[in-house]
Amino acid sequence: APRARTLIYLILTLNHIYPDYDFSLLRAHNFSKETGTETVKANVDTLLLETTKAWSEENGPKVTFAETLWSVINEVISLYECDIYCYKPEYESDPFGEDGYIWSFNYFFYNKKMKRILYFSCRAKAKAYDDSDDTFDDTEDYSDRMFGEMDDI
Repeated sequence: APRARTLIYLILTLNHIYPDYDFSLLRAHNFSKETGTETVKANVDTLLLETTKAWSEENGPKVTFAETLWSVINEVISLYECDIYCYKPEYESDPFGEDGYIWSFNYFFYNKKMKRILYFSCRAKAKAYDDSDDTFDDTEDYSDRMFGEMDDI
């Protein structure tokens, strides 16, 4: 479980990214500190297997999706210098408790030296559910909506 200051940073990050939700009731038990970077990478790579297949069809097998993904994350946050936390949602009132989702992951890569948090989240929705979630379809203002006036911690 994270220390008090780190817990505050994680909760503030969630509140900033999901302004329609209130995460102020979260406690340390809602987060777990991951034991190793390689374990997190393996979990993400496994869950994003279908994405990896689609990437290979589109871009060829020369550079894999996982290599590209982790390289970019490492450039931004110095991956191996981070403490990694996982958010385990347990409330129906948060953005991860919606019906139709098969799995999700919510990782925080916290680099104290850089004073930076990278939040990495993904979820898979069952095909049987309505595909009306077009939140990320308009990529034109995506970075402004997500990062607006966010400062480094």
